Amino acid sequence: MSSLKKIVLACAAVALVIGSLWITNRVVTPKEATWEDVKAEAQQGGYRLLTTGELAQAYRQNPAGMLLVDTRQDWEYRAGHITGALNFPLEPTWWSRWRNKGDLARFLGPDKNRLLVFY
Repeated sequence: MSSLKKIVLACAAVALVIGSLWITNRVVTPKEATWEDVKAEAQQGGYRLLTTGELAQAYRQNPAGMLLVDTRQDWEYRAGHITGALNFPLEPTWWSRWRNKGDLARFLGPDKNRLLVFY
């Protein structure tokens, strides 16, 4: 193989590695959701949206019957959270949600009748 072909092949390999690293490590800013987006996603997924007043009332009536899930990062959770809330950090990307799908199912457990609140 001639030296020119080796140089071209080496440059192509370096470009491929750099391109792969850039694609997999770039920061993707998610689209800022509007309230209408939130309502549409809740309706599509079969979720019920609660106001803070409704949540407070449900919490006072039966705190053991609900699971509060704090989706912020670990350090934010440690800085302060609602009493009884458990931490399960979620990133706002489809890749993170897909990657953590099994972990989330184990975290939530088998009880399908309790009220789940993500915040």
